[in-house]
Amino acid sequence: MSLKKATILIILILLIDQISKFYIKTHFALNDKTIVFDWFHIAFVENDGMAWGTKISDFVSFISDRTAKVCLTVFRILAVFGIGYWLKKSIIDNSSKTLIFAISLILAGALGNIIDSVFYGIIFDSSSGQVATFLPEQGYDTLLHGSVVDMLHFPIWKGELPNWLPFFGGKSFSFFDPVFNIADMAISTGIGILIFFNKRAFKDRLQTVDSEI
Repeated sequence: MSLKKATILIILILLIDQISKFYIKTHFALNDKTIVFDWFHIAFVENDGMAWGTKISDFVSFISDRTAKVCLTVFRILAVFGIGYWLKKSIIDNSSKTLIFAISLILAGALGNIIDSVFYGIIFDSSSGQVATFLPEQGYDTLLHGSVVDMLHFPIWKGELPNWLPFFGGKSFSFFDPVFNIADMAISTGIGILIFFNKRAFKDRLQTVDSEI
C-alpha cells in the first residue's frame, strides 16, 4: 500500500469522523437521542477522558481533572507522531498491505479524537441544554480541554441473564452499552486487524525471523 493510498484513507476517515461530529454538535443538545432502529441509536454524549470515559485522575488522585486532561491530550499527540513514524517506516520497508492498512486506521482514529480534545473547547460553546454554536465568541473551554464527541450506540440486547450462569446469573445485562464515534471504530478495527490477522500483517518480519533461524 503506497503512501498516497494510505494518506487518502486517513483523510477520508477524518472527514467522515469530523463531519459526523460537527453535525451532532450543531443539531443535538447533550444527551439527546434519536432511535434509528431498536438496535441502533444516535445518542450524543461527550467523553472527557480515555476509553469508556476513564480519567487519569481516577488512578492518580493527586492530579486534578484539568491537569490530567492536558496530560492525556499531550500523550495522544505524542502517540500520533509515533504512529505516523511507524506508518512511514512500514511503507518505506515495503511492509504488508494489511499492516499499513491497520496502522492507517489507527492513525486516522487517533487524529480524529485529538482534534476534538485540542480544538472543540474553543470552536464550540456548551451543548448542555442547548445546541452548540460553531465559532462562538466564547467557547465552552480552553485549548487542549475539549471533550470527544460520541454518538453511535448499539443497544443490541438487554435483559436478565439466566440463573444458571455463575456469578452473573439473574442479573440484568445489556449489550452493547458504550457510545462511540467513527474515530473509535477506526482505532478498534485497526487494532483488531493487528490481533486477528497478525501473521498476515507481520508476514515479512516472520519470514525474516524464520530465515535467520
